[in-house]
Amino acid sequence: MKQLLSVILIAAAPSFAADVESLQKLGAKVTQTAGVVTQVNVKCDAFTEADFKTLGSFTTIKDLTISGKTITDDMLALLTGLTELERLSSDGIQLTDDGYKHFAAFKKLKSLSFFHPAFRSEKFTGSGLAELKALPNLERLTFAGSTAGDAALEAIGQLTQLKEFRTWHTAQTQAGNAPLAKLSLTGLRIGQRLPEWGKDSPVSFDESTMETISKIKTLESLELTEARLTAKIIPHLKALPKLAKLKIETVDISDADVEAIKAALPNCKVDFKQMTDAEKEALLTKKLRL
Repeated sequence: MKQLLSVILIAAAPSFAADVESLQKLGAKVTQTAGVVTQVNVKCDAFTEADFKTLGSFTTIKDLTISGKTITDDMLALLTGLTELERLSSDGIQLTDDGYKHFAAFKKLKSLSFFHPAFRSEKFTGSGLAELKALPNLERLTFAGSTAGDAALEAIGQLTQLKEFRTWHTAQTQAGNAPLAKLSLTGLRIGQRLPEWGKDSPVSFDESTMETISKIKTLESLELTEARLTAKIIPHLKALPKLAKLKIETVDISDADVEAIKAALPNCKVDFKQMTDAEKEALLTKKLRL
């Protein structure tokens, strides 16, 4: 019996190796654990339907990083066999709102990141993100670099299973931030919208945003980025009873105001690095038009 099992394993090994090689030929970086593929990082810019089928056949993948405008509704449907996925990070995917229904297949998903999803596409308003309610284990979501605005934040506000949310360079208004107060988040990173050239682009994050953030009483970690702030935010920070970590990054705020924040929050670790005048001019004034 042992000899027969050995023969079967030896016979199967070349076939498995060939399968992995077919994935590597697509340019994928592959990690194997206990003899099976568990992690894949691949650019899908030149992927055909057959290539997506190949990727979708590796049903043991737990961690997948993909990018490319070839990732459409139909192509994502070819990956729904990846039911072991726990982490998925994407860049530049071209899903419509309807396409997000395919994520329901990934019931084990814990972490999901969208960078530059369907940028400037009229077929993606962000409302489709509400489909992620079907993922009971989803704890961490990143939504960044998107021209979708308030509809996206309204949908995200329905994802009550979330524990951590990160967003920046999106198109929501100040009012669009309000749905975040519905979530019981322990971690939040919030940054600035990217302004549209030639158009008036009201900021999406400033001191007034802190009133919304102060309503998320479960917050333990908070990152504030790409804004002009002062010590006036102290009452809102003090309204967060569990806040233990505060990171202030690429923010125009005086050293004196940061010291006042530290003094007001003795039980909170405050991480801050002052921007140079050149950095403030390049990022905050010229790029973000603050």
